[in-house]
Amino acid sequence: MLQNIRVVLVGTSHPGNIGGAARAMKNMGLSRLVLVEPAHFPHADADARAAGASDVLEGAQVVSTLEEALVGCTLVMGTSARDRKIPWPMLDPREAGVMSVEHAAQGEEIALVFGREYAGLTNEELQRCHYHVHIPSDPTFSSLNLAAAVQVLSYEVRMAWLATEGQANEVEQAEPRVERVTMDDMEKFYEHLEATLVNIGFLDPDKPRHLMARLRRLYGRSEIDRSEMSILRGILTETQKAANGEPYKRKDQ
Repeated sequence: MLQNIRVVLVGTSHPGNIGGAARAMKNMGLSRLVLVEPAHFPHADADARAAGASDVLEGAQVVSTLEEALVGCTLVMGTSARDRKIPWPMLDPREAGVMSVEHAAQGEEIALVFGREYAGLTNEELQRCHYHVHIPSDPTFSSLNLAAAVQVLSYEVRMAWLATEGQANEVEQAEPRVERVTMDDMEKFYEHLEATLVNIGFLDPDKPRHLMARLRRLYGRSEIDRSEMSILRGILTETQKAANGEPYKRKDQ
C-alpha cells in the first residue's frame, strides 16, 4: 500500500534537505521520492543527511516539471503555509494521512507535494493539487524545515496505515472500485476546457482573471472517474463543433 504513495519535492535548493527528507520517509516506511528541478543532486550533503536512507536517494526520480512528477496520480496533496487568493479544499496532516491510505488501499497513486525552502509552492503549482495540507504550527514561529514537514506527513501516513493493518481481508465492498482519472488526464481536460471556453467566447485569454483556477478547484474536488471524464470530454468536443458551425450528429445516426 505504501508503495503507492510518492513524496514530491519541488525546487529544493539545499541538498541536505533532500537527504533529511529521505531519512524521514524511510523512518515511516515510504520509499518513493521524486525531485523536481533540484538545485544540487546527487550531492554529498544529501548522502550525509540521509544517514542510512541512501537507497531512497538512489531510487529517487529527477524530473523537470511538476506535471512529470504527478503522472499517474489520482490524488495530489500540496503543503501550503500561506493563505491564497482562491481558497482551496484544506486538510490537516492527520486527515491527509487517512485520505492517502484510503486511496492507496484502492490501488491509486498518491502524491504528497512539498515546495521550495524559501517560498513553498507557487499558486499555479498548488492549483495542480486536489487539496492543500496545512501543518498547524505555532503562528509566532510557523516555518518548518523541509525535512521536518516531510516527517510530519510521513508519520501521519504511517499511523493511518497501521490503523488499517489486519483489515485487508474484511468483506469486500459491495460496489466495484471506481477508476479515477490521473492528474495527467486532468491536465489534458483542463487544456481542452480552456480552449473550448475561449472558442465560445466565455473566456477572454487577455483577461482570464481567475476563471481557470476556480474551475480547477471545482473539478479537482469532484473525484472524477474515467467514464465521467469521457462524458465531459465529449461535451467539450461537441461544444467546439457547434461553435464552429458543425451540425450535431448523434452517434446512432
